[in-house]
Amino acid sequence: MQRSSANYQDLNPVKFLIRASAVFPEKTSVIYNEQRFSWKETFSRCKGLALALKEAGLSKGDVVGFMAANTPELYEAHFGVPMAGMVLNAINCRLDARTIAYIIDHSKIKLLVTDKEFSMTVSKAIKLCKIKPILVDIDDPNVSDGELIGFCSYEKFISIDTSQFKLDELQDEWDTISVNYTSGTTGE
Repeated sequence: MQRSSANYQDLNPVKFLIRASAVFPEKTSVIYNEQRFSWKETFSRCKGLALALKEAGLSKGDVVGFMAANTPELYEAHFGVPMAGMVLNAINCRLDARTIAYIIDHSKIKLLVTDKEFSMTVSKAIKLCKIKPILVDIDDPNVSDGELIGFCSYEKFISIDTSQFKLDELQDEWDTISVNYTSGTTGE
């Protein structure tokens, strides 16, 4: 399909975040229990995620999975993963291990960020997968169940110097930024 003014507007979620952080840097962007982040902080954390993904060896077009509830980390993934030029696969946290394993293999997830709350299911899924993604833990202080199964915590993973950050990966609105699987349609 040819681009024209009728079917193309240069727009993406990263541009929204950049604008919000410039116009409303101190306004609250996220509230999760006792945590609060401003747009400036959210932008910084998303840049940290983008750079950390690259430093972990991932590159443009690679798939990054998130197995999380509605937490700040999942929110940040919707900006940070596309900032890195990668594709987000936000996995439904209610799925069983066999279905999650299928999704990991089918979408070729290279790195999976998982909340410790879902560690039992994710551990089972990883045993069933052909692909063995790098695992990063969300250590949610509001969750008492589960265990840490990754090589580091999400907070440690994104704590990276972003002063030299340059957004150069997401150059085309038509680039893929997410892949989604709906429940019941992932059968083999």
